[in-house]
Amino acid sequence: MNPPHPESPYKGKTGLRRVWNALGYSLAGFADAYRHESAFRQEVALAAVLIPCSMFLPASGAGHALMAGSILLVLLVELLNSAVEAAVDRISLENHLLAKRAKDIGSAAVLLSLIHVAVVWVLVLFF
Repeated sequence: MNPPHPESPYKGKTGLRRVWNALGYSLAGFADAYRHESAFRQEVALAAVLIPCSMFLPASGAGHALMAGSILLVLLVELLNSAVEAAVDRISLENHLLAKRAKDIGSAAVLLSLIHVAVVWVLVLFF
C-alpha cells in the first residue's frame, strides 16, 4: 500500500529505471555545479592538472590512488558545500546567524579537504 502523500513521485522507481534516473540527476548536478559555482570550476581545473601529473610522480600504486583520491575528495566536499549554500539561499537571502554558520562550516570543510590534499601529497612524495 502506497502512502497518501509520497515524498517524491520518483521514489517508487526501482531497478534499471531508478539507476538511469539517478545517473541523469547526478549528471545534472555536475553540470549545474560547473555552470554556477566558480570554486567548483577552479577545483575541476586543478583536478584536471594534478591527477594526470600524479601518475608521473614517483609513488607506489597506493600512493597514486591516495593522491588522486585526495583531489576527488575536494570535488566531493565542494559539491556538498554548494548544495548547502543553495539550500540556505532557497530558504532566505537575508543575513541570518545560522545561515552564515552553515555556509562558513561548509567553507571550512572545503578548506580542510584542500589541506588534506597538501598533507597526502607531501607524505606520499617525501616520506
